Amino acid sequence: MAEHLSQSELDYPFKLLEYLNGFRISKAIFSACELGLFDLLLQSQKSLNAAEVAQKLGTSEDGIERLLDVLVAIEIVDVEVVHGTAHYSSTDVANLYLAKTSPKSLHDLIIYNSQTIYPLWNNLVDAVRDGKNQNEKTFGLPSEEIFSAIYRSEEEMLKFMGLMNSTWAIDGHDIVTAFDLSRFKSIIDLGGCSGALARELAKEYPSSTVTVLDLPAVVQTAQQHFAQQDDTIAFQEGDFFEGEIPPADLYILARIIHDWKEEKNLKLLRKIHTACHPGGGVLIAEALLFENRRGPTTVQMFSLNMLVQTEGKEHPPSHYTRLLTDAGFRDVQVCRTGKSYDAILALK
Repeated sequence: MAEHLSQSELDYPFKLLEYLNGFRISKAIFSACELGLFDLLLQSQKSLNAAEVAQKLGTSEDGIERLLDVLVAIEIVDVEVVHGTAHYSSTDVANLYLAKTSPKSLHDLIIYNSQTIYPLWNNLVDAVRDGKNQNEKTFGLPSEEIFSAIYRSEEEMLKFMGLMNSTWAIDGHDIVTAFDLSRFKSIIDLGGCSGALARELAKEYPSSTVTVLDLPAVVQTAQQHFAQQDDTIAFQEGDFFEGEIPPADLYILARIIHDWKEEKNLKLLRKIHTACHPGGGVLIAEALLFENRRGPTTVQMFSLNMLVQTEGKEHPPSHYTRLLTDAGFRDVQVCRTGKSYDAILALK
């Protein structure tokens, strides 16, 4: 049963107003990232006033001062007023998650949200009315061709791959350690994109071979822009929906199932089951809803995003258990990580 509000909360809607203003906070952070503000503050040897920041970033002094003050209010930037002048400096959270150079940077995720997701959400009313994604209205691309929209240019492909890199920089370790995967000696990350999650797998299970299988254009872009000197992962070009799936002990489906309708996912899982070595399995990484439909709020937001951008949705564990069982898998195990993404392991 929903919690009843106190009389004071009914007299003035503090929480509701906070929610209504949420998009302004998001866009302030997005804009600061796009301007390069957090990198400037991190690299600066001293705190900077608004005039100095404006000069270095090529903005108006008034505009950047207002933006900086918002970031101070939400505790992303620090400030000290000396002789009437505000001097701004970076915080630990900005240095760790918002500067481009940090290994845990969410910069690319933020840019993708600002430049791709934000415009799509401007058409949320139409998505709810029509029950389909808004790629055509937002970008002029057919709603049926999801990844043609996501990969509509090299620039957009790089943005999306940067988003995936950011995602697995903070969630990857929890996914690959949700279960002991050491018994699986050959692992294929289907749709592994930039290879970020595959690298987490390779670090955690060095005795296993880890291969990313993705579309030729994605593989080529990954090798050109995201390769690392100490890489132990391999890349293989292919289309796991239309082409063959190589045999392996374990297949990874990370943020794949939520993009598509059930019949397409079931067909893919049956195809994986056929290719999988005996005793092998599949590891699914997705954001899991609660069975009682009361959250988590972040996952419900993800599901709404699937409406405006794809043809899929987020699901509770029971959906994945049924889907995997129908595909021939057994011993379905679910691990909620407590982070954005959860893990499901099923065996052949």
